[in-house]
Amino acid sequence: KVLLITGDDAAPAHNWAEMSAAVKETLLASGKFDVKVCEDAGILESAASLARYDLIFLQYYNAKTPAVSKTAVDNLVKFVQDGKGLTVSHLSSASFKEYPEFQKLCGRYWVMGKSGHNPRSIFKAHVANKDDAITRGLADFEADDELYAKLAGDEPINVLVEADSDFSKKTEPLAFTLTSGKGRVFHQTFGHDGKAFRNPSVQK
Repeated sequence: KVLLITGDDAAPAHNWAEMSAAVKETLLASGKFDVKVCEDAGILESAASLARYDLIFLQYYNAKTPAVSKTAVDNLVKFVQDGKGLTVSHLSSASFKEYPEFQKLCGRYWVMGKSGHNPRSIFKAHVANKDDAITRGLADFEADDELYAKLAGDEPINVLVEADSDFSKKTEPLAFTLTSGKGRVFHQTFGHDGKAFRNPSVQK
């Protein structure tokens, strides 16, 4: 049971409605997920509402909406640490910058003015861990997207997909996992728009 939280992003660069539609479409097509979409991050204020779900998928960056309260972030952290899941997608890691506990939960996070990318382009993504359940059977692939670079954070992460960045001159993690308490986090940086997310390899 997935709660897909959306409703804001860095418009017009990111069309959140298009992006979240592509996410929902992908999850439903797998036949493994029941997806409910919420366009108000304020749902995080209610621990009882969150308890109905197994996974929170964050396709959201509070570009125009006010930051949520500390209670909301605490609820999200507790949700994961008590044994449930979180997926952080694309610019979502830049959300709630007032709360270090959220940034820690993301493993790596976007910092305005520090993190960056070259213009959107086609680039080669390398599967760094072929044994993980998420990437098992997935070959290296081409992405038509933004190659995120210089994300902050030093939490231990399990890098699944990476790529060489001309922006940072380093190999950057583009998809990875980490644990928090009893829960699991999957962070993937793909998905600048619907087209980028509908890449079959990204969908897989």
